Amino acid sequence: MAWADLGKVLKIFSGSELSAAEKGDLAKEVMLMVLARATAADTNIKQVEVDTVCRVLKAHTGEDFSSADIRIAAKTSLYEKAPLDRYIASAARRLDVSSRLDIAVALKEVVHSDDRISDHEISFFNNVVNALNLTPAQLMGMES
Repeated sequence: MAWADLGKVLKIFSGSELSAAEKGDLAKEVMLMVLARATAADTNIKQVEVDTVCRVLKAHTGEDFSSADIRIAAKTSLYEKAPLDRYIASAARRLDVSSRLDIAVALKEVVHSDDRISDHEISFFNNVVNALNLTPAQLMGMES
């Protein structure tokens, strides 16, 4: 599957309904979008960040993503049509809590992948978690 085309995200953003299998693909696409954009949160995409995203995506989805997939998803013109948080919020309404939490955990892993966490990364994480409609208790594993 060409993950970088973000077809399921575009489908739900247009208001279409998804099958159960498509919801699983949607969760993967949203994770790809979020993690890819995290590499650009500080306006500069480094190869080490892209490699980390590839590794985290493999661990969380079981799918292989190429560096090209990450770079395309990070810079896609899709974000000119609507901000990332709008795409995430639309997708979040169709994803269960477990899938939304998995996206947040994967993002945390990417943010923690180097020794420095910038204010931009913190702001990006907070915006994503808000768009995913996750509560602090859910992030702490205290409720599902």
